[in-house]
Amino acid sequence: MLTPISYRDGAVELIDQTRLPHDVVTLTIADYRELADAIRTMKIRGAPAIGIAVAYGVVLGIQEVEDEAELDGRFEEIVETLRRTRPTAVNLFWALERMTGVFYAHRKADLPILKKELLEEAKGIHDEDIEANQRIGRYGAELLPDGATVLTHCNAGALATGGYGTALGVVRAAWEAGKLAKVVVDETRPRLQGARLTAWELKQDGIPFELITDSAAGSFMAKGEVDAVTVGADRIAANGDTANKVGTYSLAVLAHHHGIPFYIAAPVSTIDGSIADGARIPIEQRDHEEVTQIQGAQIAPTGIHVRNPAFDVTPADLITAIITEKGVLRPPYIEAIHDVLHC
Repeated sequence: MLTPISYRDGAVELIDQTRLPHDVVTLTIADYRELADAIRTMKIRGAPAIGIAVAYGVVLGIQEVEDEAELDGRFEEIVETLRRTRPTAVNLFWALERMTGVFYAHRKADLPILKKELLEEAKGIHDEDIEANQRIGRYGAELLPDGATVLTHCNAGALATGGYGTALGVVRAAWEAGKLAKVVVDETRPRLQGARLTAWELKQDGIPFELITDSAAGSFMAKGEVDAVTVGADRIAANGDTANKVGTYSLAVLAHHHGIPFYIAAPVSTIDGSIADGARIPIEQRDHEEVTQIQGAQIAPTGIHVRNPAFDVTPADLITAIITEKGVLRPPYIEAIHDVLHC
């Protein structure tokens, strides 16, 4: 199984996703500030993977501390540095809350014990994510018809998680069960996560796929060539509204028009019960060069005005079901989400 991130010998090892698909480069990072920069610059990306990364980031930061008198101030500095990296993916904040809980639960312990407990929690977050993805995959595969063609957007595979994937976890499980015919992969402008990352993962696994431009999705749906759309999520509001990579909303509208099931696949940790609806989800705005350039090559006039939201919000009424590790949630989502958060 592809492992995009791991902790070994006091350092975090991660695949630099900005170098894929041409070069598979593993970075070894021992400084939490460098790890924060790797998250910010999308060397590692995907909501669950970001959550795992910040958990290990806390470990890296605390392992530098030798004087207990500095501990509280350093911990706050570490958490704040990691918190500022990406605003939309709620798994980041969820993981930091878990690490903060462990820190204060063992604050009075000897420093080596505190460091050990933090590392165990980070490893637990990582292991739980992989197990959750595999359960998501099994639940999702049951929803697909035999011989299904599934359209997916961005990358919600092993690279975006601790391993296996959420939306691609459904694809992998369906392939393993003999239910999948092929995957239709949106290129996912502007950073091309579909073309660069999802296509690379599927090719590694030998799963049949076709790469299309984002703007071609509607025409394939109209011709009856898509049986289901399965995407991941970066934050799900209490009413089921879901933030995911920009372009997801358009796919949901198209799927609804053509009567095609539209599934969100995400762990329960991606649900933010404190946010009532999608209008309150913060949307990250990224650099204009992601739109005006491709791999460093200028494709638009210089000096123009650009808007580059990294995510959009799909209203809950366009979502057929939300596939989690605790089961498949269906409308009314306010009730289903409340139940799964409090079970």
